[in-house]
Amino acid sequence: MAATATNLSDPAAVLRIAQKASPILVKASSVSTSFPASIFNSADSSELWREVEQLLYACLRTGDDESAFLCVERLGKRFGEDNERVMAMRGLYQEAVATDEAALRKILEDYTQVLRENPMNVPVHKRRLALLKSMGRPQDAISGLVKFVDSFPTDIEAWCELSDLYESQGCISQAIFSLEEAVIITPNAWNLQARLGELEYLAGTSSSDNTENQQHLTQAVRRFSRSIELCDDYLRGFYGLKLASDKLLGAYSESKANKDVAIAPEKLQRLSQLATSKLEAILKQRTSRRSSAGYDTEVLVVQQLLDGSKG
Repeated sequence: MAATATNLSDPAAVLRIAQKASPILVKASSVSTSFPASIFNSADSSELWREVEQLLYACLRTGDDESAFLCVERLGKRFGEDNERVMAMRGLYQEAVATDEAALRKILEDYTQVLRENPMNVPVHKRRLALLKSMGRPQDAISGLVKFVDSFPTDIEAWCELSDLYESQGCISQAIFSLEEAVIITPNAWNLQARLGELEYLAGTSSSDNTENQQHLTQAVRRFSRSIELCDDYLRGFYGLKLASDKLLGAYSESKANKDVAIAPEKLQRLSQLATSKLEAILKQRTSRRSSAGYDTEVLVVQQLLDGSKG
C-alpha cells in the first residue's frame, strides 16, 4: 500500500479531498477482494487505495468521522486487519474519536499489546509515540523514540522527531546529535542541513561561554552554507546564513582572543553580503507576486532582518 503524497498540511487541499468522499468510497466498495475475482478486477489499483488513505486523513482533519470509519473498513477489507499500516490507521481513527483521557489510555494499552506480539510493527510504534506526545508525555515519548532508533537506526523521520522533542525540552545538544544522525543518512537534504544550522545557532546564542558560542555559530554558518549549496534558492538557508554570519562576526569583535578563528572575518563578510543580495532578490520576487499569492509571512520576516542589518 503506497504512502500518501498529497500535502495534507494545506487546508484547501484537505477540503478538496474530503469533498470527494462519496465517489471514492463508492468506487472502493465496488472492488471485489475475494479470489479469484480480485485477479481480474481492473479497478483494484494502488492509486485507488492511495486515494482512500488520503481520504481517511482528510476526513479526520475535517471532522467527517463517518467517512473516516468507512475508509478504515474498506482498507481493512482489502489488505487485512492484521496489515501493519491498516492497524496504525485504525488506531489513528480511534484516537481521533476518543472522548476522554481514559479512552486514549486504552488505545495506548492496545498499541503496547500489539508491539508485544510484534515488536517490528513500525507503523504502530510510531502511532504509540505520537499518542504519548499528544497526551503531554514528552519524556515517555523521548524514551520510546530512543529505543525505536536503536532498533531502526536508519529511520530519518524518527531521528527528526526525536530532535524536535529534545529541543522542546531544552536539550539542545541532544537535539543536535539526533538531527546529525538524520543528516548522516541523507546528507543532501538541504532542509535538514538548514534545520541543523538553526539548532547550532540556538546553541551559539544560549551559552555564557564565548568560545563555545563561536564553535556553535561556526557550525551554523557551515550548515547554512551547505543548505544553499544544495538548493541555491532556499530562502530559509540564506536567512540563516545572514543571521549566523553577522552573529559570528559580532562574537569575534567581542572576543579578546580571536587569532585562530575557524572562519576568517573577511569570508564571513562575503557570506553575509551574498546572503543579503540573495534575500533581496527573493524578497523582490515574492513581493511582486504578493497580490496574487496573499499575505506572505516569510516576506515580512526577511524584510525585518534586512532592515535591521541596515540600521
